[in-house]
Amino acid sequence: MDYHHFHGKNIPHIEVNPDMKIDDLVEIYANSGYNARQLGEAAKLFRKMIEDDATICLTIAGAMTPVGFGGLFKSLIEKGFVDWIISTGSNLYHEDHFAWNLPVKQGHFEVDDMILYQKDIVRIRDVYIKGEETLKEQDKIIHKMFEKNLIEKPFTTAEFANWMGKYSKEYSKKPEKSFVVSAYDYDVPLYISTLKDSSLALDLAPLRLANKPFSLDFVREIIEQAAILYNSKKAGIVEIGGGVPKNTAQQTGPLLDQILGLGHGGQNYIIQITDARPDTGGCLELHYRKEKAGVR
Repeated sequence: MDYHHFHGKNIPHIEVNPDMKIDDLVEIYANSGYNARQLGEAAKLFRKMIEDDATICLTIAGAMTPVGFGGLFKSLIEKGFVDWIISTGSNLYHEDHFAWNLPVKQGHFEVDDMILYQKDIVRIRDVYIKGEETLKEQDKIIHKMFEKNLIEKPFTTAEFANWMGKYSKEYSKKPEKSFVVSAYDYDVPLYISTLKDSSLALDLAPLRLANKPFSLDFVREIIEQAAILYNSKKAGIVEIGGGVPKNTAQQTGPLLDQILGLGHGGQNYIIQITDARPDTGGCLELHYRKEKAGVR
């Protein structure tokens, strides 16, 4: 589309009043500029996904749960705004801290990490996590969780996450503080795009050394994910960050079309929220695709 003209909307003189609704705020954002405009347009597109009864996938990169975002994902699940999820393993691992009431505190990024180390404090930027009281206790929980489960036959990461949700619901102190439990409760498939690249997989190592085998059926997993897309009337993705979760969701299109030859073009809608820079091959602003997207 050619944007080299002076035909755009007038920029509003924004006013905020106590009677405003969320719709009003979204419209203000969409008619302004910079990232506020992108955010407003994306919010309107997300609403369209819901109104079109699209099957919506939420992808979560990095470690969002240590800062409390798990509560937001839980709300999306419980309100029916996402139908399946692809996440890094770190988000499930750290989310479990809240369910089991293990200490996580707000810290600071301008610190000497050697001093923190001496005080048994692990830092994720400006979030503090205790080594013994949190991480090692969490490791013990994961060991207990899987010492007798998923060792009989090959499993998918959705089955792995489903067992985590079931176990935390039954035994944790605060299961209401876990989006993994909500995914289990609402039967929302939760896939882990990088299981071996997380503490979840590291915690399986002692069990494997004790002759308890674990076999991930990754091919069945990608077929399941493609089947979700294939059987959807319309489909969309909301991507928080990028990375492997984003690629895992978007490779469903090429599998159906390029590999299996089913003539399926991919997603109808994609919203990505990212801070990736264009000069590194990323996208600086929040963006979306309105057309079928078979993108890898």
